[in-house]
Amino acid sequence: MRAHLLNNTTAEHYRRSVTAGVERVAATLAATERPFSGIGVDELSPAIDAIDLDRPLGDTAAALDELGEVYLRDAVYFHHPRYLGHLNCPVVIPAVVGEAVLSAVNSSLDTWDQSAGGTLIERRLIDWTTDRIGLGPAADGVFTSGGTQSNLHALLLAREEAESRPEQLTRLRIFTSECSHFSVQKSAKLLGLGPDAVVSVPVDREKRMQTVALAAALERCVAEGAVPMAVVATAGTTDFGSIDPLPEIAALCEQYATWMHVDAAYGCGLLASRTRRALLDGIEHADSVTVDYHKSFFQPVSSSALLVRDGATLRHATYHAEYLNPQRMAEECIPNQVNKSLQTTRRFDALKLWMTLRTMGSDGIGELFDEVCDLAGDGWRLLAADPRYDVVVRPRLSTLVFRYVPARVTAPATIDRVNLYARKALFASGEAVVAGTKVGGRQYLKFTLLNPETTAQDIRAVLDLIAGHAEQYLGESLDRAS
Repeated sequence: MRAHLLNNTTAEHYRRSVTAGVERVAATLAATERPFSGIGVDELSPAIDAIDLDRPLGDTAAALDELGEVYLRDAVYFHHPRYLGHLNCPVVIPAVVGEAVLSAVNSSLDTWDQSAGGTLIERRLIDWTTDRIGLGPAADGVFTSGGTQSNLHALLLAREEAESRPEQLTRLRIFTSECSHFSVQKSAKLLGLGPDAVVSVPVDREKRMQTVALAAALERCVAEGAVPMAVVATAGTTDFGSIDPLPEIAALCEQYATWMHVDAAYGCGLLASRTRRALLDGIEHADSVTVDYHKSFFQPVSSSALLVRDGATLRHATYHAEYLNPQRMAEECIPNQVNKSLQTTRRFDALKLWMTLRTMGSDGIGELFDEVCDLAGDGWRLLAADPRYDVVVRPRLSTLVFRYVPARVTAPATIDRVNLYARKALFASGEAVVAGTKVGGRQYLKFTLLNPETTAQDIRAVLDLIAGHAEQYLGESLDRAS
């Protein structure tokens, strides 16, 4: 079994095995004609359940053959131009090269003595990002597993900075728009806050937080004897790509001495844009910022970070263990990233972004993100001109929310069923993948455009496919009724 350990004596075995895996994936990608095979859970589950994990196949080639049957053939391929579903991006090749390197070397970024240069590379990328945001010379941060963890980490810092005693936790309030990410509510629960801790602030017609409503909510909070712990602004909501009015929110946070967190998990791609950076104006006033490089920086999952204006606030996540990061290391200025992180063992995910920047540059990333934002504008014009569809809001980023509206049907519940059916049928066909959501309690569809290879013709074709499935459902419903 030692022959399977990666070391100096097995380097050639490693090269052959990884090459075989890369060749298998490359061949699959080259032959992929649809984003999904359309296979269902009931069909795929028995094949995987039948595999006896206690009877190994003996070599990598056989395992790859099996993997082709139970995974690669039926994977959902985000690189396909008609994958228009969730916030999943096609990945750039330099980042995939970085993934291969970091997996093989297997550095752990918790302490210097497990990572050495990896620690410095991550720190350099944190500095690069905080500079792009404009957080100032005291800024710092750490890579995380994703936006949910970044948001949790930020709100932990906000809770501690509020200087509340345990018995006062139920008085803390977090203000966020009704379109913000669900991780805000989840974080409040994990942090032990009360059931009324998260105050939902209404949005305007463009799905941006209404600052007048926020101001009233903050004033009411103080009047009731509660504590405004944090305001979470969103720069790129998951459903609409909307960006809250950051300068106005920053002013209110300053007025009420409240922590300002900006969830820019989606909108962080604007940091690299040469034409749209102004959409993030005001983010420089934040106390903390979430960025997901694995969304709009075209990185493989996972690659995210939490950035803070004042690096000293990261002390709230610091614990010293004698076997790992004793206090003397801090006194000796040894850079242990675990002092900043909610995680202990942590992958060298920063290497992927490092390889991307060193190969493509930030302008290259920004150009790709600008392309999908431009495409969303084209898609909005197609939807606005198509009598079959109702589109909710003109996009600021690369998301379109819309629904099919049958000409001869007016019952809202029927229209909901039509859109639910069309999405499900489209996914089962494998021809395209779209997402869904609710707006005002009604069912809508969603295009999340993160692939620069997607064209307006692809969007047009998918709209026709959706309409075809919707019309089929209506026809079958009429047949059943008669």
